[in-house]
Amino acid sequence: MPTRALTTRHAQDLELFADRWAKAGLVLLVLLCLGFPFMAGNKWLVVGLQAQIAIVGSVSLMILTGFAGQISMGHAAFIGIGAYTTAMLGEHHHFPFWLALPLAGLAAAAVGMMIGPFALRLRGLYLALITVGLVFIVKHMLYHQVAWTGGAKGMKVPAYLWFGGDAPKLSDYAKEPLDLGVVSLDSQQLMFFVFLLLAVAVVLCGVHIARSNTGRAMMAVRDHDLAASVLGIHPARTKVLAFGISSFFAGVCGGMLALQLSYLMPDGFGLPMSVNYIAMIVLGGIGTIFGGVWGAIMFVVLHPVAEQLQPYVPYFSERTDTLFSTVLFAVVVCIFLIFEPLGLFGFWLRIKRYFLAWPFRYG
Repeated sequence: MPTRALTTRHAQDLELFADRWAKAGLVLLVLLCLGFPFMAGNKWLVVGLQAQIAIVGSVSLMILTGFAGQISMGHAAFIGIGAYTTAMLGEHHHFPFWLALPLAGLAAAAVGMMIGPFALRLRGLYLALITVGLVFIVKHMLYHQVAWTGGAKGMKVPAYLWFGGDAPKLSDYAKEPLDLGVVSLDSQQLMFFVFLLLAVAVVLCGVHIARSNTGRAMMAVRDHDLAASVLGIHPARTKVLAFGISSFFAGVCGGMLALQLSYLMPDGFGLPMSVNYIAMIVLGGIGTIFGGVWGAIMFVVLHPVAEQLQPYVPYFSERTDTLFSTVLFAVVVCIFLIFEPLGLFGFWLRIKRYFLAWPFRYG
């Protein structure tokens, strides 16, 4: 069954919001995003920031694994490179954060392009092992390049608004909120809107990549690289390009994470972070930007929800919050894998099909 009204023109297939219901949903989503930082408390505002960071990281991994079919366990390495590039540019060279973020993406993309050629000879678990090695190499560098990264002590992440050590910082608005007349914004709220712009930009880029010739080439290589080469697609170039685009967005994600944390430690960029991002795209639905976005949101929101439920769950009431949230998320992922392999995207398709056929029922 179709999941949308039938189209009669090619331009209708390219529309992001094809009908009035999609446009109404867009309006509600915009109002929710604009009002969230003013309605939410400090705890949920931090959750919102973490969700936006996770969306950027999840979409970046979706381009590599979901579109191009390249299994990567090294996503944490690219995020760590982006995070520490942002921190070093701010701490050592007093770069403004809005310039450090794209430079962090370029630094991660440079490493990703070097890893890309390995995908030409390796695939599946063998490629995953190579990317696992990248995580440990990057972590080793973060620990031992003390002059640059601070080593095990970590380093601060100043968010300068302009060039120079005397330039104002984003954190300055924590004490004196920015007065815009109608509303006043503190540093967390300002960061929320900056991250919102970045997250929307990355999601739109992901959608357009999926619809472009480059995205279709990635999907063709994912499905069968030999058949794709027969059709005129260059598999080697496509795989390297997928690594480059994915690692660029992952570097931007790392920069956002560095700004949100304001202090970095090498331990945060290990293999568990890579596993978390893989779990996000599996939960959301591999191969779709929808899955990357909503999988990331659900992953982040489950943690505070688990904190609220933990006191009422036997055995876990006396354990740590991290243990219960990990178990809860694992159970949720297993349920989706058993009953809905397409993840949240498959669940959304079921809802759309039901209302498209309502009040009739087929199958």
